Amino acid sequence: MSSLTAIPMKKKILAILSFVLLSCSIFAQTEVQQVEKLKADAAAEVEKNAVLGQQINDMLFSFSELGFQEYETFNYLTSLLEKQGFKVEKGIAGVPTAWIATWGSGKPVIALGSDVDCIPKASQKPGVAYQDPIVVGAPGHGEGHNSGQALNIISALALKKVMEREKIKGTIMLWPGIAEELVGTKAYYVRAGYFKDVDACIFTHVANNLSVGYGDAGNNGLVSVRFNFEGAAAHAAGAPWRGRSALDAVELMNIGWNFRREHLELTQRSHYVISDGGDQPNVVPSKASVWYYFRERTYPAIKTLFDKGVKTAEGAALMTDTKFTYEILGSAWPGHFNKPMAEAMYENIKKVGLPTWTDADQLLAKATQIEMKAPKIEGLAVKLDTISLPSPTGPVNVMGRQLMAMGGGSDDIADISWTVPTIVLRYPSNIPGLPGHHWSNAISMATPIAHKGIVYGAKAEVMTLLDLFLKPEILKNSWEYYRTEQTKDLQYTPLVGEKDMPAITLNKKIMDEYAPKLKPFYYNPAKYKTYLDQLGIVYPTVRPDQKEEIRKLEDKKGK
Repeated sequence: MSSLTAIPMKKKILAILSFVLLSCSIFAQTEVQQVEKLKADAAAEVEKNAVLGQQINDMLFSFSELGFQEYETFNYLTSLLEKQGFKVEKGIAGVPTAWIATWGSGKPVIALGSDVDCIPKASQKPGVAYQDPIVVGAPGHGEGHNSGQALNIISALALKKVMEREKIKGTIMLWPGIAEELVGTKAYYVRAGYFKDVDACIFTHVANNLSVGYGDAGNNGLVSVRFNFEGAAAHAAGAPWRGRSALDAVELMNIGWNFRREHLELTQRSHYVISDGGDQPNVVPSKASVWYYFRERTYPAIKTLFDKGVKTAEGAALMTDTKFTYEILGSAWPGHFNKPMAEAMYENIKKVGLPTWTDADQLLAKATQIEMKAPKIEGLAVKLDTISLPSPTGPVNVMGRQLMAMGGGSDDIADISWTVPTIVLRYPSNIPGLPGHHWSNAISMATPIAHKGIVYGAKAEVMTLLDLFLKPEILKNSWEYYRTEQTKDLQYTPLVGEKDMPAITLNKKIMDEYAPKLKPFYYNPAKYKTYLDQLGIVYPTVRPDQKEEIRKLEDKKGK
């Protein structure tokens, strides 16, 4: 072919290539626009379900059930989901209050989880900026676990409607974190195979901003262990030499462990309660128990810490001529969360933004912060968080001194994060600067603050769900990150053994006492618009001295 004839041919080829590329670009743009349109539709559906979200949130708040005893919560949520067309499997993994709810068919399978249990002695009237329990001494949602299932359900229902209309293939899977405060179940869900065929998991947890992160979360893993000592009873005054005190063994173990702390890594966290100290002073205790949480930043470190605890118990038994056994009551790995999923989620978070807080919302928040002597009296967040970056697991040298990621709390969602690509969506339903695991954290949890946070969190979640269902490359990249980054050098090994079983009897005695006292205060949505209405609470309820302190702070700020 001559050069004269080749030139037009090259032009033709270039023209064809340009046309193809332009067509692909237009198609891609159209596809993006279609997905964004579906996201807007789904977010609008979430808004339509806002009242249902408020009702679920307030209902669970009123139940105030401790871990493993979430029976009212179980009945309410499973019945609701069955009515919405979900198939519900109950009593999973040997846990009576656990369940899995699914809708749809085929791949991908996307799981949505959130915790449901509360904490002891945290009963509190919502919307009241000082301690005022609903039932004195009763459990309460001083963590905010009443809100996450509300978020997930209204998000799932919005997604379900869009999937039905657009004939989108895939499966939605809803599940509860039972007894999370005891890190009591998620390792057993994994062991029972409930996440074997799941493609991705979004977990939701209450917070004071709308955020997500990836990589090492900077928290601790843990093993929860009860040490049981057995000696011999005797008359404590008449013949104490005939007794062998199991309580002495418990106390010696605690003393030994507290001396050992000086020589433990700074990243460890360990704490205990004496769960059984005997029956009465004039009888040498033949049985006694102590319950430990051993927390550390990595699986090997947790195992090492636990082994030291067992040796300390052995020493206490030898010193007191008693016998000891131990039982694992719960466990959690340190969390590690998925980067591609988190990045997709954060793009949607930026589109959603934070709720618009009213003056009443901010007044309650600031008054509560004053009451609890929070580090800052700034009210609710008005600026969106950035995406959370990975925390270092090891020491970092800074100007010749050691700085290390110190860790802290634990959550057994981590066990699922090491099983399937997982992220945690944190949503703004609580007040910044509060202690956590405290009655004050319940103040906002059945108020417009929580209700708005649920809706905004659900919008970010449902938009991300559509990304996962309609953009296969996100799931592909998520699994690539999971295999080549997260699990490249470290494979998941459960901290619970094959013979360990969920500690389903924990908290039974407490709930047997308090459930009848709480029952008259269960929320009735058929009669009352909100739980605040039912309790007759003026929103917000703030003392004059708190208002005056806020006024002084604002005047000072104005100057």
